[in-house]
Amino acid sequence: MANAALRNVKVLPNSANMEEARHRVFEFFRTACRLLPSVMEIYNLYDVVSVSELRSSVASQIRNNIHVTDPKVIDMLLFKGMEELENVVDHSKQRHHIIGQYVVGRQVQDSATKDPGTSTFLKNFYNTNYF
Repeated sequence: MANAALRNVKVLPNSANMEEARHRVFEFFRTACRLLPSVMEIYNLYDVVSVSELRSSVASQIRNNIHVTDPKVIDMLLFKGMEELENVVDHSKQRHHIIGQYVVGRQVQDSATKDPGTSTFLKNFYNTNYF
């Protein structure tokens, strides 16, 4: 079922302008969200993560490239995203790959944005002449 839905979606060669590229990004997001329940079923992720958490992970992956304004670069990123989605749906990855990339990887990335030098011990350690 998931493979049939994925076969109908194709990334066309080039977007003519930013509006068309933006439309393609939204179509890719909709396709990915439609396939998430089957991904949950394929990899048996019900005990680890919910569909809404996976959806927010996909959305954050897309938002990481919000600064890109060249339609050709956006098309290339969409091609890579479709390739990744196809690998996930075709079961080319194992369960721990999915958990590491989209469940735990997101949490580690969020914690990395915090200030690492908040403890006084680390501040004193960084200020020493041992480097």
